[in-house]
Amino acid sequence: MFKVLEELVKTIRERKNTSEHESYTKKLLIDNNLCREKVMEEINELVDALNEKKREVNEAADVFYHLLVLLEANNIKIEDVLDELKKRQGTSGLIEKLNRKE
Repeated sequence: MFKVLEELVKTIRERKNTSEHESYTKKLLIDNNLCREKVMEEINELVDALNEKKREVNEAADVFYHLLVLLEANNIKIEDVLDELKKRQGTSGLIEKLNRKE
């Protein structure tokens, strides 16, 4: 199941390192503002789809894709995000929030 995500991350990284400007992914990687806007748009579409009980899976897939592109565009490795999630396992979300240093 997670192989699909691994392959998607690999493709996004390949697009990032190519000089080709024809792909949608490359366009998002180059234009950080557009990428951020798309993430917000897709999240809103997912919330709307959940309220309407239709297209939830499609919209969730769009959120995953656009979030992965945004992370890569900002040099945030998905591996680091997953490591952070692993650190939080077994910790209450309320306690974890209290322990943040922000």
